[in-house]
Amino acid sequence: MRTARTAWTVRAPPSGTAQPAKTTTPAGHPSRPSPERTPMTTTLRTVPRPRGRHRSLTALTATGLAALLGLTACSDPGSSATAGAAEVDTGGGTTVDLSPDRERPEATASEKAAALVPEQVSADGKLTVATVPYSAPLSVYATDNTTPVGSDPDIASALADSLGLELDLVPVAWEDWPLGLESGKYEAVISNVTVTDERKKKYDMASYREDKLGFYVKADSDHQEITTAEDVAGLSVIVGSGTNQEKVLLEWDRQNRQADLDPVDLQYYEDDSAAGLALQAGRADANFGPNATGAYKAAQTGQTRLVGLVAGGWPDTAHISVAVRKDTGLGEAAQAGLDHLIQTGVYGEILQGWGLTEEGIEASVLNPPGLKD
Repeated sequence: MRTARTAWTVRAPPSGTAQPAKTTTPAGHPSRPSPERTPMTTTLRTVPRPRGRHRSLTALTATGLAALLGLTACSDPGSSATAGAAEVDTGGGTTVDLSPDRERPEATASEKAAALVPEQVSADGKLTVATVPYSAPLSVYATDNTTPVGSDPDIASALADSLGLELDLVPVAWEDWPLGLESGKYEAVISNVTVTDERKKKYDMASYREDKLGFYVKADSDHQEITTAEDVAGLSVIVGSGTNQEKVLLEWDRQNRQADLDPVDLQYYEDDSAAGLALQAGRADANFGPNATGAYKAAQTGQTRLVGLVAGGWPDTAHISVAVRKDTGLGEAAQAGLDHLIQTGVYGEILQGWGLTEEGIEASVLNPPGLKD
């Protein structure tokens, strides 16, 4: 059953994070900030990464910051998908509503999960969750340019329901969440945070999705499947510099060269629009990036289609998690709450609604194997 989630508390976007009317990003690189805020009417804006804001993270060393915010963490939207309409068909007859008062799946409370919530969290009856509204369909500002919507806000809302709490959703810049979580400003972070060995030293992490990378080709392309090193031999593939997907392609290219197969032509573009034009013009055979945003763009435009999925941490699984402070007990509560959502079908409903069924899991795991830093 769906209900309008009017009980949400949504704080104002962080100061200094102006949203441009249309954000174009280098494939695999963060958005660049616009010098001024442009009022939004029907388009959604991604959150730019404010330059210089990392200097405020004085509690982290340069090495620790690189490890916590590193490339293996999916902090980078990569081939970012901006939302250009109030409703988008995600395929299979599913249309997502991007308005701020959209209906969201309602979850019942789990007695088991609620009993595990530490008193310092349950005392005010709220679960304060940070999210980074950078890219649809994961988390992006709605048409009011204030309310985060997407699969992550929906997971946050349902998780709060399962714990018997009200959601206090806080939009933040990516660079700010580690210090905010450690200081207690936020009780949890739900924003496509990948489990890494370094992060597990500081946070408890309850998995709720598997990160996938997708090969997308032009809709009328002759390519039908790209899933292995042999499949990319001799192809021109668009990829973001310094990303997980680039690491995969470079390793596959090394294997192909050793096997006397044709090399891969890795193509890099300064912004996402240029990359899309190159694919449509036939200058590239495929675009390799985060599947979530690739699937969303394919649904938006109808100009591309998926021909292969690869684990985000190839050859290892990349687990996306709810991050909380370590050893507080909230990690166990989050895991139990997520399992409740999975078992009752609410979790599957959320993923299906945002076109992310391929990234679903059967059960949440607390502190699963992390990617090496």
